[in-house]
Amino acid sequence: MKKTMLCGLIFVSALAGCQTMTPEERRAADGQTCRSYGFRPQTDAFANCLLQLELDRRATRRAAFDDGPFYGPPLVVYQPFPVRVAARPR
Repeated sequence: MKKTMLCGLIFVSALAGCQTMTPEERRAADGQTCRSYGFRPQTDAFANCLLQLELDRRATRRAAFDDGPFYGPPLVVYQPFPVRVAARPR
């Protein structure tokens, strides 16, 4: 009984960690962050703050994607080939 309950608890906690924010929740969180910085809604500074948060998020996502296991420096394969020398006329 305890083993089943423990497995269920582990499954539920793993599933809870997989939640993502909806775009509306992300926008509300970003708005709250900008308000905590002292920007007032409906101003250009507030809009710029939201823009910077989104740009930072995209840059972080791009950096994580570029640093993935398959996206390192380009692989260069060098294969030497014989050089043919033209015969000299006699």
